[in-house]
Amino acid sequence: MPADRPSLSLSLRTAWMVVALLWPVALLNYLDRQMLASMKYSVMESIPTIGSDKNWGYMLGQFKWVYAFLSPIGGLIADRIGRRYTICGSLFVWSAVTWWTGHVNSYTELLWARSLMGISEAFYIPAALALIADYHTGHTRSRAVGLHQMAIYCGVIVGGFAGYIADDPQLTWRFAFDVCGIFGMLYAVPLLMILRDVPRDTSANAADTPRTTSAAATITQLLTNGSFILLVLYFTLPALAGWVVRDWMPAILKDKFHIGQGQAGVSATLYWQAAAIFGAILGGWMADGWMRRNIRGRIYVSALGMVLIIPAIFGLGYASTLGMAIALLVLFGLGWGLFDGNNMPILCQIVRPELRATGYGIMNLVSISCGGLADWGFGEMRDRQVPLHLIFGLFAACAAFSAILVLLIRPRADLSGTPS
Repeated sequence: MPADRPSLSLSLRTAWMVVALLWPVALLNYLDRQMLASMKYSVMESIPTIGSDKNWGYMLGQFKWVYAFLSPIGGLIADRIGRRYTICGSLFVWSAVTWWTGHVNSYTELLWARSLMGISEAFYIPAALALIADYHTGHTRSRAVGLHQMAIYCGVIVGGFAGYIADDPQLTWRFAFDVCGIFGMLYAVPLLMILRDVPRDTSANAADTPRTTSAAATITQLLTNGSFILLVLYFTLPALAGWVVRDWMPAILKDKFHIGQGQAGVSATLYWQAAAIFGAILGGWMADGWMRRNIRGRIYVSALGMVLIIPAIFGLGYASTLGMAIALLVLFGLGWGLFDGNNMPILCQIVRPELRATGYGIMNLVSISCGGLADWGFGEMRDRQVPLHLIFGLFAACAAFSAILVLLIRPRADLSGTPS
């Protein structure tokens, strides 16, 4: 047994190195999205053909619908061609589109840019989370996924500061897209050289060994899995509020509390994303520890996160001061970290490895499609002066229903993993 320890240590170092390599990619994945929300007023002033909040919301939704539609395809490609090529190709293309976004001059061009961004970014998350799950086969899985999700939260935080860049006449909003696009294209080259997929015949124990499965068989197995359907719904319902908080909260805070674009962007992202980072660390540690005693440990930790999210969403509709809104966003972020870091680990407990990237792609398809509708609908309701407390009350009800659904999921003992 002692002779196996150096190999195990090397395996763990490699597994954590993969997370470290993907960290800047995940950060860019959400930084490129969040910047646009934080620079809304500057972009609309620079491109007057956008015209209205409804059009802005449609543009946000356009990205999500394209992204959602292609997520299962990205998952299928990652499951068959390989995670490495899918990740690196996605990064290079979306970074090129990010650079181009800083050069558009009309609403039509902006729609095309966001659509192409949706196409390219759709391939990353399913492949990246599946690769992390391939390397982290036991009781480090929730922590590894949580650490990767932390990069997403940091990307949103950095994107929140983009409002200050947009307000600076020496820089402007276009400069931010140029820098992020160029950096992403450059990083994709060494990443392709260093990153490696897990060999298919040694990725896990016998129960966790991937099998060759056709695309049709993959989809059939997933859609006839009752626990997977429950996870898709659970993944989707809270995300309705999540996407609106990411995409619209800077504008909500600016309009409601009459603050500058820079302060609104930071207030809408920094505090709740910092709380989400803490929640992801705490949730990963709790879930991995709980799994040693109970196969439903990750489910319980995720449900606990939802218990925090529900009152936070509801309260945001009634926040009367900026400080109160930030406090509720912090509560939302803490719950989101517990929830978000455990979705892929729960998926790994109910589907086999060769189905996971596709499965997460389907989860993205449903969740982000509905998120796009939420963005568009929110813009429409804001144009119609619908009170915020009614909108957020509806979102809170959806989250409450999802908390029931997750407890109905039945994890498989043979897919729970072994300590790694």
